[in-house]
Amino acid sequence: MSHPRRARALEVVAPYTSAPLGHFIDGKPVAGAGATFEVIEPATGQVLGRTSDATEAELNAAVAAAKGAFPAWAALTGDKRKEILHRIADLIEERAEDIAAVECLDAGQPWRFMAKAAVRGAENFRFYADRAPMANDGKALPSPDHLNFTTRHPIGPVAVITPWNTPFMLSTWKIAPALAAGCTVVHKPAEWSPYSARMLVEIALEAGLPPGVFNAVNGLGETTGKRLTEHPDIKAVAFVGESRTGSAIMAQGAPTLKRVHFELGGKNPVIVFEDADLDRALDASIFMIYSLNGQRCTSSSRLLVQRSIYDAFVEKAAERVRKLKVGDPFDPATEVGPLIHTNHIEKVLSYMPIAREGGAKIAVGGERVPGVGDGYFFQPTLITGAEQTMRVAREEIFGPVLTAIPFDDEADALRKANDVEYGLAAYLWTNDVGRALRVSGALEAGMVWVNSENVRHLPTPFGGTKSSGIGRDGGDWSFDFYMETKNVALAYGGHKIQRLGV
Repeated sequence: MSHPRRARALEVVAPYTSAPLGHFIDGKPVAGAGATFEVIEPATGQVLGRTSDATEAELNAAVAAAKGAFPAWAALTGDKRKEILHRIADLIEERAEDIAAVECLDAGQPWRFMAKAAVRGAENFRFYADRAPMANDGKALPSPDHLNFTTRHPIGPVAVITPWNTPFMLSTWKIAPALAAGCTVVHKPAEWSPYSARMLVEIALEAGLPPGVFNAVNGLGETTGKRLTEHPDIKAVAFVGESRTGSAIMAQGAPTLKRVHFELGGKNPVIVFEDADLDRALDASIFMIYSLNGQRCTSSSRLLVQRSIYDAFVEKAAERVRKLKVGDPFDPATEVGPLIHTNHIEKVLSYMPIAREGGAKIAVGGERVPGVGDGYFFQPTLITGAEQTMRVAREEIFGPVLTAIPFDDEADALRKANDVEYGLAAYLWTNDVGRALRVSGALEAGMVWVNSENVRHLPTPFGGTKSSGIGRDGGDWSFDFYMETKNVALAYGGHKIQRLGV
């Protein structure tokens, strides 16, 4: 693959690949002294570089830097933090094409989506920059005898642990509100896609963020991640990733009573009733599972279609899936790129015999894409004839795999939609307003979109229920996580106080 953007991406990451990528601590790059592991380009299967697993001393140094920088950063005025965060956004926008190219290179994401993702990262910083001056605002809560008022204060140094599917944009979702709140950060990006994270921390320093406020350490979850989540000076952990890992992090942070925010897995339904705008429902269903290579927590991986229209709707879906363009992530025409890693494509492949043995049919796809070299390309796949009891309808595959399931009526749709351990997102298509209200209210999900795909509005809460997570991002919900709320009760001076021992 020899697209000009790939050549540019290789040029951008060259300073990070000439030697094993270390860490960024207290405003300076640090050459890692720990064991190294390979970073693979998903589109070619070739080694891009190596990354160092942080040693215990390096991790402790990053946390110490965040702890040392916290008092001054927390005391800085919100207006000054706003200024710095807007400057970070400016620099992200200036380098958006390079950031997007790097995401195509080490995450394998198609250019058509990554070209916008970097700009969305800048929007995340601007959104929270504008809220920084009011981050510590509270409420006046008067009672007859006291004036109660609340204030918010940054919680302290926090850990941010982010995944490999859209690494840059998801990092900004977590780091921007933490910085706006007055917290300092130690960021551990995913080991499979570390390069855009290094770009972000360098941009932040160039924008005027004081040394130590934002640090980055590379490493594996079971070593660096575990040390970070167990560290007594880390006050909270924001994590995006697998539900199983979230459970481990909660256990690791329990002895030090860490606050946690988890955005975890999903097996999200898109429910299509017979009265829906079926063309728009089809567009949204295809987009929400096959965009980002199917590697997104909010993907609509279960297609629940009313039985009266099931056959016709699924047939149209199959036609669309067959026509999806799979190929070079740097090609703007590519709609589906490679999966992230050989381990991951093997996981996705393992579900194909499971589907067949369970009695479902693989109507489209189900195999590696031939003729594209050693990259991790998987055919966009449609599984039909499935029932909610099957593993392919219950477990998160996290790839370009859509499982179609018929339902009979509203009650059947809800029963099947809710019959999973996850509860992140749900999508509902109907032109019956009453049904939209009833079903959206009964769905066990943190977010429901009615007659829409996932359209993110930053002031709204983002997060899941059940095994899909704890807590919410977005708007003031982020500040609720990164800040402590204090109540002050000021007496008017006339209330009766009981007298003891008189």
